[in-house]
Amino acid sequence: MHDTPLIGPYNPDDVLAWEQDGPRTARQFLSDVTRLAELLPNRPTVLNLATSRYEFLVGFAAAILRRQLTLLPQSRAPQTLCRIAGDYPDSYGLTDREETIEGIESVSIQPRGGLAPWPDEIPRVPLNQVVAIAFTSGSTGQPMPNKKTWGALTAVAHATGSRLGIKGGERAVVVATVPHQHMFGLEASVMLPIMHGLVMHAGRPLFPADIRSALVDVTGQRILVTTPLHLHACVTEGVRVPPVALILSATAPLSRALAQEAERHFQAEVHEIFGFAEAGSVAERRTIDGDSWRPLDGVRVVQDQTSWMVHAEYLPAPVPVPDRITVDARGMFVVHGRGADQINIAGHRVSLGDLNQKLLGIDGVHDGVFFLPEEGTDLVTRLMAFVVAPGKTSEEIQRALRTHIDPVFLPRPLVCVPSLPRNATGKLPRESVSELARQWLAGQRHGA
Repeated sequence: MHDTPLIGPYNPDDVLAWEQDGPRTARQFLSDVTRLAELLPNRPTVLNLATSRYEFLVGFAAAILRRQLTLLPQSRAPQTLCRIAGDYPDSYGLTDREETIEGIESVSIQPRGGLAPWPDEIPRVPLNQVVAIAFTSGSTGQPMPNKKTWGALTAVAHATGSRLGIKGGERAVVVATVPHQHMFGLEASVMLPIMHGLVMHAGRPLFPADIRSALVDVTGQRILVTTPLHLHACVTEGVRVPPVALILSATAPLSRALAQEAERHFQAEVHEIFGFAEAGSVAERRTIDGDSWRPLDGVRVVQDQTSWMVHAEYLPAPVPVPDRITVDARGMFVVHGRGADQINIAGHRVSLGDLNQKLLGIDGVHDGVFFLPEEGTDLVTRLMAFVVAPGKTSEEIQRALRTHIDPVFLPRPLVCVPSLPRNATGKLPRESVSELARQWLAGQRHGA
């Protein structure tokens, strides 16, 4: 098989997506895609910034039919878009309202112009066609581009659905808090539903009340695609939601304690996806069952001379795993954190991720991060920490930390802040934390 259909098992009048003003059927979707494809400029690459998940999909599909690559920026920040536009100077932008992107020609997606006849055959896409470029998050350095083929995206969607026991005939609705321009968001909230004939909620609820409203809006089985940050907020606020069949989480480590609380709160199993932009989704686990990850069908993690590599037929070459892992005889593995996450202070080694987990485990801490400034700067040279803990003092948090970590890793200073500069997927880009540290130190020097 050298190509596959653009969408999975839908009848013409099956609902493919729920927009704010009502449903969009499969027939409407194909009509919108065909119409938009005729209007797109003749450019090789497109920045798809549509905020509606449905309209993003219309633009993504239209670009695929025109053999154009969709750029998936890790942020909508103007400096990020300008950098990408500079790297891909022949790009144009797609938006779902009369929005302009400075320095970039833009096209507004305006679907629902009428229904076209249901085609004799759904448009097919070659498996080897490169359809997207995803960028790494920048949490450990500069964002890097990664090409994604149609074959890779469809293979991951089918493997994930198979692992989770998703059946298209059940017509479950996928509600997602993650942006569709993010790799996990694209795979789990766009490709997963359209490959299995599911219904896609077009919105992106951010706060617990919004998540509840989105789940209430739809009927039938509900699948929540989310992050630990959103799960923590829902559990903490105690927001009551309608029944959920399944929760799928990624983008950051999910503690077993939070997974247990979330399963009790939502009355649903919480599963995690392990992956990274270079390879996409790699493995899955039900968090409360233990630390081991089970590779998705068709994926193998194999050791070479220097590192562990992800092998899959849809990958053009094996991809190195950026984390430190141990693999057992069954091919399952445990993740021990990023190699770049390791620090050495006074001969003692530790993972910043491990320190962050211990910090987040302290009662009253809502969010927090350890940070080790680069050597050779005017920043302090020992660990810092920024913590969101309303009603707690830095001294109280330091005392609690002393019972969990080696004294050489106690942060000096530990700064209480109202919030952390997390991006749309809940990640903390290193440059954002570095800027937070710079601003705090500048304030200290000026007596703030």
